[in-house]
Amino acid sequence: MYYLKVEQSFDSAHFLKNYNGKCSNLHGHRWRVIAYISSETLNIDTQTNGMVEDFGDIKKCLNEICEYFDHGFIYEKGSLSNKTLSALDDENFRMIEVPFRPTAENLSKHIFDLIKEKNYHICKVEVYETPNNCAIYEE
Repeated sequence: MYYLKVEQSFDSAHFLKNYNGKCSNLHGHRWRVIAYISSETLNIDTQTNGMVEDFGDIKKCLNEICEYFDHGFIYEKGSLSNKTLSALDDENFRMIEVPFRPTAENLSKHIFDLIKEKNYHICKVEVYETPNNCAIYEE
């Protein structure tokens, strides 16, 4: 089995609604994302001969995902009042609504799915919310 590993990071804020602890408060992270692509064989076409995929293509894909989240406030749909959303919008804050609680675990699955949609043979995504704490999703 062959594996490629690409890494990118982004800075963003989030909070966990109905969490009893520090993470219930708005706070930020430098999220580190590592994606793994796998294949049992190497390509034999002219451009990517001898490769699983072109590193440049995979890096571009992951970079686009991370750029989307960079310097935004990631929040779960329904977790903020309309009044709060309106006030943040009035201040021109970059709001990123997601349909899940924005945990490292859920972000790892979400990023995995986004890469998979691009037809890469993604096998695992790691999301670090601190240098020592990481959530992993793999299939």
